[in-house]
Amino acid sequence: MRKTTLSLFLAISLFGCSKKFDDSHFLDPGISIQLADFRKEQISDIHYQLDFSIPEKLEDPIPSNLNLELNLNRIDQPLILDFNEKSSHLLSLKVNGVDSEIRHEQEHLIISSDFLKEGGNNIEIEFLAGELSLNRNQDFLYTLLVPDRASTLFPCFDQPNLKANYSLTLTTPEDWKVLAGGQEISQENKGGFTKHIFAKSDLMSTYLFSFVAGEFEEAINTETLPQKVLYRETNADKIEVSIPEQFKLHQQAVNFLEAYTDYTFPFQKIDFATIPIFQYGGMEHVGAIQYRESALFYDENATESELLGRAKLIGHETAHMWFGDLVTMRWFNDVWMKEVFANFMAGKIVNPNFPNINHDLLFLTSNYPSAYAEDRTWGTNPIRQELGNLKNAGSLYGNIIYSKAPIMMRQLEATIGETAFQKGIQEYIRDFANSNADWNDLVTRLDKQSDIDLVKWSEVWVNQSSRPIFEENLQVDENGKITEFSIKQTAEDGTAKIWPQLFEITFIYPEETKSFAINIQDKTLQIAEVEGLDQPEAVLYNSNGMGYGVFPVHEESIAKLTQFEAEVGRAQTFINIYENTLVGKLSPEKALQSFLLALESEENEILFRLISGYTSSIFWDFLDEDQRDEFLPNLEKSIWNQLQITKPSNIKKGLYSLYSGIAYNSTGIKKLHQIWSSQLTIPNLKLNQDDFTNLAMKLAVFGHLDSESILKKEREKLESPDKIKRFDFLVPALSQDASVRDSLFVSFKDAKNREKESWVLTACDYINHPLRQAESIKHVPLALDLIQEIQLTGDIFFPKRWAVSTFGQYQDPRAWNEVQSYLESHPELDKNLRNKILQASDNLRRVQGIIKN
Repeated sequence: MRKTTLSLFLAISLFGCSKKFDDSHFLDPGISIQLADFRKEQISDIHYQLDFSIPEKLEDPIPSNLNLELNLNRIDQPLILDFNEKSSHLLSLKVNGVDSEIRHEQEHLIISSDFLKEGGNNIEIEFLAGELSLNRNQDFLYTLLVPDRASTLFPCFDQPNLKANYSLTLTTPEDWKVLAGGQEISQENKGGFTKHIFAKSDLMSTYLFSFVAGEFEEAINTETLPQKVLYRETNADKIEVSIPEQFKLHQQAVNFLEAYTDYTFPFQKIDFATIPIFQYGGMEHVGAIQYRESALFYDENATESELLGRAKLIGHETAHMWFGDLVTMRWFNDVWMKEVFANFMAGKIVNPNFPNINHDLLFLTSNYPSAYAEDRTWGTNPIRQELGNLKNAGSLYGNIIYSKAPIMMRQLEATIGETAFQKGIQEYIRDFANSNADWNDLVTRLDKQSDIDLVKWSEVWVNQSSRPIFEENLQVDENGKITEFSIKQTAEDGTAKIWPQLFEITFIYPEETKSFAINIQDKTLQIAEVEGLDQPEAVLYNSNGMGYGVFPVHEESIAKLTQFEAEVGRAQTFINIYENTLVGKLSPEKALQSFLLALESEENEILFRLISGYTSSIFWDFLDEDQRDEFLPNLEKSIWNQLQITKPSNIKKGLYSLYSGIAYNSTGIKKLHQIWSSQLTIPNLKLNQDDFTNLAMKLAVFGHLDSESILKKEREKLESPDKIKRFDFLVPALSQDASVRDSLFVSFKDAKNREKESWVLTACDYINHPLRQAESIKHVPLALDLIQEIQLTGDIFFPKRWAVSTFGQYQDPRAWNEVQSYLESHPELDKNLRNKILQASDNLRRVQGIIKN
């Protein structure tokens, strides 16, 4: 018996050691799924000891060292590290104390098995740091390494399921402040420089490693949850008002998440830095969150929406500490999981912080319009996408992940119940803490709490794309009594998909309303409980905002629906109007008239913002030039008159934003110039310096005859060095000389000129503004030609935003022809990037039919 058992054990061991992997894609550029799977079995217990010496001069390279400790479980294949830089950046290599030849191919550093051993290994690499994702400026720098950019900075195993500890040393100019994932434990003065030594970090994936260094100010909170913030904001009022609130919001988010997950805050610290030019709203680096500075600093004039946006952003990034940082996806095809939980939890966190907010309304307006903006397009994608190589992971990000996924998750929570959902989440966190998981791991745990088949349920919601279009069948007899009422759903993409979901339908009568719970599981649902009722004056579909899809709206009942008392139902009406306009069931003129009437009476800021956004979109995207010129006098006059009426300051700010964005006629330009020059004030409208700067730029875009002088005077008002640099960058995009604007756009061919991505996008918005498209349409081919390079060199959101800010703004059929021609001539284009182009150009595609009709 003992002999048999031993023989079996040896057989299993030998079989395990000889497990074969397909190595044909190991050395593909990027990180292939085949290489990632092999390394997960090959490597464990990783500790990166990194040393970066930041020179004073921006143009000088950054000498760096890596001491890498790791355990190897097999050495039948070489050890492959990722380093997406020139081979000349690799200066020396030692493996287990032995000098080794450097073999660098296809973005990989390859170490022969001859130098390796099973068990513990030590690798020393002297190198020059890569700077593609170092965001290096004269007086500050910061890393941003998601999804696969750690390997552009230092040699590493750049995949999410090889978590590691980091010990970091940074040598910087002596007056610089620093922030990293570990605690700073000591400093050494080095003759004009300071050596900062950090403690060993918590376990994290490579994309979560970070540091910030530069000329920052610092604030520290020593209360319940110690926190430190680095910032560059110079406005004293904003600093005084904002920093205590930032600390408070992080603390409140942590308190909620600890209670909800039943898991204490999992890392050493929760410091953060605010960066003026940061590419995203925020990034959840372990121990050192990064934020766009303008998203966190407001003065006392901030609107409730702005404060709410800040709270949700902080809630989102803090939620990532559990969902993404503590439990991380195995592969980036499940990146949506960390984002859906961060968004979903941020909504829950905000509730106790903003008791006066209608949170169902906020969820509806924050998620549905943006989800539809991608799901209605020819380039839509499932929530969970395929990913063969990590180099394409950036193209997975978008509104489907950030907006449709929370909608799906809310439907899932409603389907199985809040308590069952929370229990499943708590088990998921406990089981995979400091490790990796995928969607199936979560479904397995939620399935224990539910009677429904969650695998089948999630197939259409998670693994399929598109949305349902709902139609009604309402029959009444000669007495006006309902004899039959049914609804039918059809997939917008023409497939046979069915979305099981819950929502409400409300009948509106002269003196009352009646709501009915809908649970549609098939293509058609007969609603028998309404038979025998009087025919309503109007039917409001999805009145509780839970459902997903395009719902019927009848032109003759719009007036009733837009006056619906409940805010969520009213918001759903406006969403229905907009979506039905885009699918061709309502005219843009009718939609715009409905929105204008609503703007006159709407007092809820969240709803007002929704309607205002739709008004601007219909006006600029779906009216042609002649229609705009015809509609503008009444539109300008109507909004201006509303600005003169007594209204809350937040509504006034929204009206001003809308007015300043559309009032390009002579009357509007004159009033805007008077506001900018302080010759005219609007009662209860408070404008700050940023507002005046933006207004000066809008006057230039609108073609004010004195725009050059306006911009010069506006620049003189600026105090912040960062804002002055941004202003100077944008001035050519605002020029009245088309050749100056052309030169700026052509300069974006050079990747160095695209480094300040938020600045570049703003410049593109100005260059390609609808009022300038006759002169700028010649740039559409170049915008398309650059997009593949932008995917490789830019950050994750840049390709889609580039597309939206360039050819995505146009109406001209020539632009749509260019998009089609580009796609036809590039059959090799990455599928996800192709989808981004189609998403960004969807309005351009639709307007061809809308204007023609």
